[in-house]
Amino acid sequence: MSIKKSYEEINEKIKKGKAVIVTAEEVIDIVKEKGIKDATKYVDVVTTATFGPMCSTGAFLNFGHSDPPIRMSKVYLNDVPAYAGLAAVDVYIGVTEESESKGKEYGGAHVICDLIDGKKIYLKATSKGTDCYPRKEIETYITKDSINEAYLFNPRNCYQNYNAAINTSDRRLYTYMGILKPNKGNITYSTTGQLSPMLNDPLYRTIGIGTRIFLAGAVGYVSWQGTQFNSGCVRDERDIPLGGAGTLAVIGNLKEMSTKYIKPVVFKRYGISMFVGIGIPIPILDEDMMKNVSIEDKDIYTNIIDYSVEKRNKPSLGRVSYAQLRSGKVNLNGKEIKTIPLSNLQKAREIANILKDWIEKGDFLLQEPIQKFPLNNKLNTLEIDTISAV
Repeated sequence: MSIKKSYEEINEKIKKGKAVIVTAEEVIDIVKEKGIKDATKYVDVVTTATFGPMCSTGAFLNFGHSDPPIRMSKVYLNDVPAYAGLAAVDVYIGVTEESESKGKEYGGAHVICDLIDGKKIYLKATSKGTDCYPRKEIETYITKDSINEAYLFNPRNCYQNYNAAINTSDRRLYTYMGILKPNKGNITYSTTGQLSPMLNDPLYRTIGIGTRIFLAGAVGYVSWQGTQFNSGCVRDERDIPLGGAGTLAVIGNLKEMSTKYIKPVVFKRYGISMFVGIGIPIPILDEDMMKNVSIEDKDIYTNIIDYSVEKRNKPSLGRVSYAQLRSGKVNLNGKEIKTIPLSNLQKAREIANILKDWIEKGDFLLQEPIQKFPLNNKLNTLEIDTISAV
């Protein structure tokens, strides 16, 4: 007889303090000891996590109105441009935006983290002026406590899988995958493997719109499928994608976050990004879910992509498991190559355990998705047409 559990049943056990919560790494040994069926009976929730660079991150801010009021058209926060084409005093600041004066050394990611830390942010804004918004310029300081809303909204986080990067050229490459040494000098990768959220729920049965998550130290939510959502990609026999696949758009209250779990990063000669900590609980609804969450690094593969090729569809030099990547070296065509993780496994483990603790204490209940993600979504590419002069 197959085992079935519901969100309601699991949440009731959480409220009574009777639910069994384990991390995605801990569950592997439980399955080996008990088998799939007994492990499904025993475990109620598995926590997953990742902590890595996620460029598609930013924040919506509402400053409140000045007297007289202003309809902001150009906005700078600590000299970093913010997008003001929303309303009078609403802006969106993206993490990769660079300071007008400091360039790649300071940007949107730093502004967001300075806000979270309670620091004063210098606001400068200009306007053409209107009858209802007569002020034409303003200079002041803001903090997270002095403004109205401040929430993180990230259009593309938490890649389901991602390619490993290599460089076959004879020159050093500076990329969002870090520095790639010439002549296959290293391989970089940025996924937490068996702990990664959507690798433990490959067909998005429990991760969808409305899923409650850990986001940068606070409670957040999955708000939509992420941009570049590619669920219709190539998958193996266990439905694990061999490329980027699914992504998540996520949202949460910036005022409640901690810079322990969200940090700016500057990639040399590339630019600014943000390390974002995300933890997602996966309810064990049945034996199929238990099979999914018991996946190991040795069973999860990704492609080694040559970043020296200046085309969107870069060639793969082969596939490699996360167990091989985690070992610190990969043998590629007889050459032993050092591997370097961009994601922080230690910090991801910390997040998975914090989420586990929240659930065990009854402070965090599971939220069933209000809408599932599509399973056959394909990526479009930007076509570049030749436009004749008129």
